[in-house]
Amino acid sequence: MPAVAGRGRGRRTINEINMVPFIDVMLVLLIIFMVTAPLITPSVIDLPSVGKASRQPDQIIQVTLTKAEALEVKVKEKTSSVALKDLAATVKQAQATGDGAAPANSAVVISADKNVKYESVVKVMDTLQRAGIQRVGLSVQLAN
Repeated sequence: MPAVAGRGRGRRTINEINMVPFIDVMLVLLIIFMVTAPLITPSVIDLPSVGKASRQPDQIIQVTLTKAEALEVKVKEKTSSVALKDLAATVKQAQATGDGAAPANSAVVISADKNVKYESVVKVMDTLQRAGIQRVGLSVQLAN
């Protein structure tokens, strides 16, 4: 109920918010958090590290996207240029003709020039995944 001030001839209401209860509640919450914060033990998160794969791939097929957005497929030391529509067939053929390597244990690594649009890299990755190629990754080079 608003307070009423009686000064002069008529009565009028005071349009102010009483801040004291708000401050009291905030101080109580502050004390509660200050007391409980040291009691909470930080949880330990076990993050995976590089190289914990159960088995390394027998064969790595590298798909390179050049500045001109041309695709090159490198298997061992043999490099060949390929179109996007023929990429999946070329990679599947390279997986099947590996030295005894099963297609499931061949990894495909996509590396692209830094000036290539990200959309082109995603198209290459999407083409490979739609063709049923399971192990598709991106190559990352760390800056020195």
